[in-house]
Amino acid sequence: MDPHEPQRLSKIMAAKGLCSRREADFLIEKGWVRVDGQVVNELGVKVLPTAKIDLDARAKNTLSKQVTLLYHKPIGVVSGQPEGRYKAAMECIGADNQYDKKTSPAFQPAMLKGLAPAGRLDIDSTGLLVLTQDGRIAKQLIDANSTVEKEYLVRVEGELRDRGLELLRHGLSLDGEPLKPARVSWQNEDQLRFVLVEGKKRQIRRMCEMVGLKVVGLKRVRIGKVMLGDLPPGQWRLLMPEEHF
Repeated sequence: MDPHEPQRLSKIMAAKGLCSRREADFLIEKGWVRVDGQVVNELGVKVLPTAKIDLDARAKNTLSKQVTLLYHKPIGVVSGQPEGRYKAAMECIGADNQYDKKTSPAFQPAMLKGLAPAGRLDIDSTGLLVLTQDGRIAKQLIDANSTVEKEYLVRVEGELRDRGLELLRHGLSLDGEPLKPARVSWQNEDQLRFVLVEGKKRQIRRMCEMVGLKVVGLKRVRIGKVMLGDLPPGQWRLLMPEEHF
């Protein structure tokens, strides 16, 4: 971002990690944003990226109340919009399947407002899926420049071709673009461990096909510093205040 080129205030706020662009527009309309000491309450205003941006206490309070949920997605549930007879993860969040109801705030319908998946997990994959109201967390996890690791346990069949493990770690391309380096190792005779910092569509399955393997089971067990742990399939819990990706 050119420091001498004015940009939309909402874009700068998102780039600074203050909130998402949508959240920025909401806060600006409320009059809860100050630029170099002056309240800005009109959408579309452009300012220099070097401007000092402050949030009103009411803005900070609103952002702090946003919830982030961790869901153990089972096979047959889609991450985003419902597809035919398959339910979306959002439709699976409720009071009945809250894992931490004895130790965390109880489920409230307001938790679903503005909730969206921060990343995706294929319909035939299981494991940790993040659903959040917080645009800052969504940006941290799914931005093109994100460096947050995602760890998977992958059961495979087939015969690994020569230099296959080396290629899985670095050297393959998808959709005409080289993949970023990955950490890949055998866990046992039919299970691989993948640690990626990107998430192209069906990436691991396609990578494995390129080296002679077929994925028969895929489970995401970690995102950043947050583990799936003992969260049962089909249940969810709140991200705890001390947890960070």
